[in-house]
Amino acid sequence: MGNPADTFRDAPTPTTLATKQPIGWLRFLLQFLSVVMAYLAGSTLPMLPALIAQVANGAEAPQLTSAIAAATAIVGMALALGVCWLWLRGEGRVREVFDLSAPNWRSAIAYAAIATAGTLAIFSFGTALVQAMGLPAPDPSFVLELVTESPAMFALWVIGVAWFAAGFGEELLWRGFLMDRLERLGGLRGRVWLVLVVQAVLFGMPHAYQGWGGVIVTGMVGLLLGWVRIMQRGNLWAVIIAHAAVDTIMMVLAYGGKLGWFVV
Repeated sequence: MGNPADTFRDAPTPTTLATKQPIGWLRFLLQFLSVVMAYLAGSTLPMLPALIAQVANGAEAPQLTSAIAAATAIVGMALALGVCWLWLRGEGRVREVFDLSAPNWRSAIAYAAIATAGTLAIFSFGTALVQAMGLPAPDPSFVLELVTESPAMFALWVIGVAWFAAGFGEELLWRGFLMDRLERLGGLRGRVWLVLVVQAVLFGMPHAYQGWGGVIVTGMVGLLLGWVRIMQRGNLWAVIIAHAAVDTIMMVLAYGGKLGWFVV
């Protein structure tokens, strides 16, 4: 099998932060909002049959099954990445921003291990911190209940959500597309730590359904993953592996706990 980066041949050699061509705030907002709308539209599509049946039959609100919940994440991310690809294709920067070229694998694996351990530590100690601040701790139990519904659903969530939508998709979206856009914005160009903080805040905000505790903890994870992406000079393999590994570990622990393999 060829290198996945071979499909992204239209961009120039990656540039440094100091030489990246700027983009305007209006263009950034248009791109950002179009990606958000694509994700929301894609997330709605798997629920349409049930919603249509509800309206037609006057039934109660349809139950969100494990398969539908997984499909919302998968389809939503696929459409969002498609819109990102269209924007980058127009600029001739797909390969530069979605940097999936072969890295120094020893370095990439080492940073992936650091990010994986660091993320797990953030979930542990960060949760204790937000509770000490009087904020509710992030509660992923609803999602994990869907993950552990059956062996088939467990496999779907690990492959489709942990590895595709979260590991591959979210890292291309947040650490790839978003960070590249922020690095080109007036007022942020050349300010690495400001870019890291802004992307971390934006990464944490979609987790507001878990309360401010979820926003803070997820934002801390985003800060760590953004730093790893910088250390890898924009190459995304380390953060993809780390993100997917963390989600897989959490799903395996939840599923094993449900089966009585160990206490979680």
